[in-house]
Amino acid sequence: MTSSAVSQPNTNRPIKAPIALALDAPDLATMSHWVRDTAPYLSTMKIGMETFYRDGEQAIAIVANSGCDLFLDLKLHDIPNTVAGAVRSLARFQPRFLTVHALGGAAMIEAAACALPDTKIAAVTILTSLDDSELANLGITTPTADTVVRLALIAVRSGARAIVCSPLEVAAVRKAVPPDIVLITPGVRPNSAAVQDQKRISSPQDALNAGADLLVIGRPITGAPDVARAALNISQGIISQDISDQGSTVYQGSSDHQGSSDGR
Repeated sequence: MTSSAVSQPNTNRPIKAPIALALDAPDLATMSHWVRDTAPYLSTMKIGMETFYRDGEQAIAIVANSGCDLFLDLKLHDIPNTVAGAVRSLARFQPRFLTVHALGGAAMIEAAACALPDTKIAAVTILTSLDDSELANLGITTPTADTVVRLALIAVRSGARAIVCSPLEVAAVRKAVPPDIVLITPGVRPNSAAVQDQKRISSPQDALNAGADLLVIGRPITGAPDVARAALNISQGIISQDISDQGSTVYQGSSDHQGSSDGR
């Protein structure tokens, strides 16, 4: 193991951890530094609404030049025709993942999937900032796990090829959906990290063990005094444990499920 990356046996290609770094930066310069410092260790860069609305194509260009997959986390939610048009307008960026809200319904998800067939439409089930109490206030009274699985099944039947759910529901979703569906989990925090505004959380390895394919991590890396070191430490912890447990490589982006046969 080197200090700059973990390498696959018998190759010089670095193994990148199955992490999507949340690029919720205050400005483009900061985002550029985060990408530069973490790209050697992480498979994916996630551009959310804050950065996309402010920096748009400039931010996407930085990710495109990083060698990492582009994850546009825009959480589209509107009538099907409007979402289809929005998705088509993003086609030139060739994102690996693009999020829509599962609560937008089957027709909306299908419209997004048809409009951008080469991108994995990722259906966001229930935000990790919500718990049973807040969902009940919204009129959703079924247990959160049941709601998430139901939304995931609707989304997959409608053409979504990825599902976003919290680590607490990922095991149930993994059992319910086909193995080629990519499960993306926000709300992932190393044991030493602050919980902040997330309510349904777990550690990286617990999320992977439950069946997650791609972990969304932001502030535990970007809020660290040394961003590169934080990315390296978290990625090495994931990769070393995965290789120890399975003797196989982990998901690195750019092709589906490069890890174990169970979709990890």
